[in-house]
Amino acid sequence: MNISGGNLPAMSSSGQGGEVYTAALSKKQQLADGAAALALIEGAAQATSAQSPAQSVTATLGNNINVYV
Repeated sequence: MNISGGNLPAMSSSGQGGEVYTAALSKKQQLADGAAALALIEGAAQATSAQSPAQSVTATLGNNINVYV
């Protein structure tokens, strides 16, 4: 486990460097979330098209209703 800061980008002493770095990380995360959402939607669309169609119900279904008072 490497915990040294050698891989981290240099940030200026003012707070603006941190804000820019945070904004860049946020944008990357949003792009990753969007790509994951699109992959999920595409997977759901493929799964529904591969399913067999629902069986039709018969015309007599629900015609006989037993009511007790």
